[in-house]
Amino acid sequence: MDVVLPCLDEVEALPGVLAALPEGFDAVVCDNGSADGTPELAERLGALVVREARKGYGAAVHTGLEATRTDVVAVIDADGSLDPAELPAMVRLLLDTDADLVVGRRVPSSRGVWPWHARAGNLVLSGLMRARGVGVRDIAPIRVARRQALLDLGITDRAFGYPLELLIRAGAARWRIREVDVAYRPRAGGRSKVSGSVRGTVRAVRDMARAVARTRPTTAGRTDGRTTAR
Repeated sequence: MDVVLPCLDEVEALPGVLAALPEGFDAVVCDNGSADGTPELAERLGALVVREARKGYGAAVHTGLEATRTDVVAVIDADGSLDPAELPAMVRLLLDTDADLVVGRRVPSSRGVWPWHARAGNLVLSGLMRARGVGVRDIAPIRVARRQALLDLGITDRAFGYPLELLIRAGAARWRIREVDVAYRPRAGGRSKVSGSVRGTVRAVRDMARAVARTRPTTAGRTDGRTTAR
């Protein structure tokens, strides 16, 4: 099964993330303009590498998704904050139930992993999702779904608003969304480019709020907001 890893300067974290991929899970690294040798390292480590010149998380995820070759696919951050060992259970949940999308809800593994400003931003955004009928408590930093169904959603955001637009459109399409707890660990290689600063958090929240404002589904979503406890 293919796993999309959007990357921007993740040369320190990427080896550990690739090594942690379970057997049968193959990396599709989409490099978003790294200047630290990330794509070259990924190729040496056996990953399929594609490049996306347009800056933005959504651009990297979309191009990576287009390069995947399996019916079921996953997306996970490449900074080491999420454990690829979570993926098999998420895939089983997708395949063994009526779920259309399985997403992870981050549970900090220690104090300080999730800065207050990033946590506050997530609370605001997840509240907007619930107001839209999408019963989630996090913005899907790790997710599993069927490849063609994801592409057919027609997500247009190419910045940080991508995961919110995905959830809104999935809800409008009446997807069954299951949310499970996943461990959220300190990222490898220093501070996060997004949640590691107030400025980065504000920029991400701005992009996501814009995605909510311009995505106006005409059909009420049907989701399963229950969290599968660990």
